[in-house]
Formats: sequence, structure tokens, C-alpha cells
Amino acid sequence: MNLDFTGRVAIVTGAGGGLGRCHALALAARGAKVVVNDLGGATDGSGGSATAAQKVVDEIRAAGGQAIANAASVTDFAAVEAMVAQAMDAWGRVDVLVNNAGILRDKSFAKMTVEDFRLVVDVHLMGAMHCTKAVWPIMTAQKYGRVLMTTSSSGLYGNFGQSNYGAAKMALVGLMQTLSIEGAKSDIRVNCLAPTAATRMTEGLMPPEVLAALVPEAVVPAMLWLVSQDAPSRAIACAGAGTYEAAHITLTPGQHLGVSADTPERLAAAWAAINAQAGETVPLSGAEQGRNEVTQALAARR
Repeated sequence: MNLDFTGRVAIVTGAGGGLGRCHALALAARGAKVVVNDLGGATDGSGGSATAAQKVVDEIRAAGGQAIANAASVTDFAAVEAMVAQAMDAWGRVDVLVNNAGILRDKSFAKMTVEDFRLVVDVHLMGAMHCTKAVWPIMTAQKYGRVLMTTSSSGLYGNFGQSNYGAAKMALVGLMQTLSIEGAKSDIRVNCLAPTAATRMTEGLMPPEVLAALVPEAVVPAMLWLVSQDAPSRAIACAGAGTYEAAHITLTPGQHLGVSADTPERLAAAWAAINAQAGETVPLSGAEQGRNEVTQALAARR
């Protein structure tokens, strides 16, 4: 299988450096026309300049590809709509959206300000929502779309000092779960990528030999697969240092305990068995949890 993007139009946010730049270059190298979006700010979201995006565009063009620069903040829906209009004016379609833009405001929850929590959620979650909302009607009309959310191990599994970032990143998984269901009839496939990469946002956090293994380029193959024509939908792929994994939100079989005065105590006694992972499943929709609960409840009455 050859992952070819000839004739496809892609938007990559936060593509002025690090992982986003690698994503944009890789898509262009495989034939995609790319909107390189980057606010050009610092890792904490301050400042802004179109220079970073334009440098990547220049790289793509120098290699024979097609690209345009955009400096919209993903937190500004009107600016995002203008970015999508820019892509449509230039190339007439949008096939791929890689939601990669992000910032960090790391602090323990006790020391974190409400503003820093809200801003990180605004950039990661609302930013991805704005971009996806802007391309959704186009992808629906053309009956084709590939949307990638950038989640994180910090969201999936937690990380000290990143309550804001982790909350936003796990929220993107929830957004992906529902959009993959809603987009299926129009062949809009929505996935999540949890990258481990040494970028501007992670330098200084890891020793040099680890940073050397975690080059952003090692994450790119997972991105290309998840936005390709034959991509899965509703996948959570994890990638770093050339290793690739899949994460799942699972449900254990559980036990029916009924509702009585001593149910809390019986639940406490049964918790180890209820929490055991043997026999767990990956629900295809939220309704499956309720179905499991009601099925066991009705069976217990017979």
C-alpha cells in the first residue's frame, strides 16, 4: 500500500516548527497541497508572527511542492474560517485536517491559575473544534475527509503538572469518538494521535540521549497513516522513537449488584473483581455501557 496524497489538500495547524513542520513537509512530499498554519508565538502562546509558517512554505516550495502560509490563531473562529476559505480559494477543496497547534502552561494544580487552565483548554480543545467545525461542511459535501486530533499520554494517562493540558488532550479523544460516528456516512474519518517527540515544547525535560531518539520525524508515519485514504476511523494511535502503539477506552464486564441498603458495602467488597480487566471490551458507542448494565439487570430478574 502506497500512502499517496496527490491531489489532496491538507491543513496543518501549529506547523511552523517541531512536529507540525514535519507533518506539513511529509504531506507535501507525498503530493498534498498544504496550508501551513502557525501563529508564530512562544510555547506558552504569547506573541505571534507569520515568519515561522512562511519558512516552512518556502521549504516545501523549494522541494517542488505547493503550500501557502497562514498565521491565524486557532482560538479565533473567524480567523480559522478565513484560513479555510483561503484553502478553498487556492485549491477548491480540503481533504485533510491535522489539528496540531498547542501551548503549555505547566504547573501543579495547586499553583495553576484559572487563566492558565482556561487558555490551554482554549487552544487545544476549542482550537481543534474551531478548525474541524470550519472544514466539516466542506468534507460532508465532498463525501471525503480525514481529521486528526493530537491527544497526549498526559491526557490518556496523566502527568504531574499538566492538569490543564491533560484535560484538554483527553477531551479531544471524546470529541473524536463522537465525530467519527457522525462523520461515517460522509466518509469523514476521525482519529487521535498521541505523539512522544522532542520539540520546542519538550526540550529541557529529558536527557540528551532520550531526546535524540524522540525525533519528531519518528511520529510522522502514524500521522500519514491516520489521514490517508485507507485510514481507520476512531483510532487512538501512539507513536514515539519509531515505536507505534494503540490505546483504547475499555469497559469491564462488571457485576449486577442491584440497589439496596447494603449495595455500597457490596460494591466495595466486589470492586477488585469489577475492576479486573479480564473480558473487557472496547465499546463502539456510549450506548453500549447502558446496554451492558440493563442486560445484566434484566437477566438478574429472571
